[in-house]
Amino acid sequence: MNIFDDRACALGEGPLWHPERQSLFWFDILNHQLMSKDKVWQFDEHVSAAGWLDQDHLLIASETALFQFNLETEAKTHVATLEADMPITRSNDGRADPYGGFWIGTMGKSAEPHAGAIYRYYRGEVRKLFAGITVSNAICFSPDGLCAYFCDTFDRQIKRQALATADGWPQGDPEVYIDLKADELNPDGAVVDSHGRLWNAHWGAGRLACYEAGKHVQTIDLPASQTTCPAFGGADLKTLYCTSAAVGVDERDAGKTFSIDVDIPGQTEHRVIL
Repeated sequence: MNIFDDRACALGEGPLWHPERQSLFWFDILNHQLMSKDKVWQFDEHVSAAGWLDQDHLLIASETALFQFNLETEAKTHVATLEADMPITRSNDGRADPYGGFWIGTMGKSAEPHAGAIYRYYRGEVRKLFAGITVSNAICFSPDGLCAYFCDTFDRQIKRQALATADGWPQGDPEVYIDLKADELNPDGAVVDSHGRLWNAHWGAGRLACYEAGKHVQTIDLPASQTTCPAFGGADLKTLYCTSAAVGVDERDAGKTFSIDVDIPGQTEHRVIL
């Protein structure tokens, strides 16, 4: 495991490999920042996750909205409101889906029980998918586009949700895919590689764990206990990045962003369609 970026984020999250720019973006939620290797963009509220729109634009989730952001001019364009009438919540984990939609979870700023939810933005509509979420995490998608994954970290279960093949809206009820209760592990962000294996960051355990068909197959240890979210990137998508958090711990490498080379590539991040 290598240190990709040694700046300590209070709460690093939302890593995104932009396939057209061939660069990694991530967030420091508590410091209201979007980051890259060469630049930091400052905002006036929490920002936590993004999808790419084109070469120069991201769709960014903040505590009150989804907005289009120009990486060159820093111009912002409002796209949709997100819990703007709920001052105790903010956005958290999110990712673009294979159908051009964008899933985004919210949570209480102090992890208030059941204050958050998971939403999907799709072609102008924001629809609440799951309510009563304490800490939304692990949003990611299978390579065939047939299912989504998500979790409430406090439940210690990653769930699988079937998706309609026409437009990606959920079909039926979610089912438990990975149950971490017995091991007392806290599932944070997740990503799925091109073979359908799910990689999950375990908050408090300092590791990334890989699951195939719901079964644990591999663990990568990190030098920061509060690992938050992985993402695949690099020219061949065989670099696995992971963000971490420094808040509340006294560790030399806490909050840094890490990378490691892996054998099986990830998926190209999907483009969000406005």
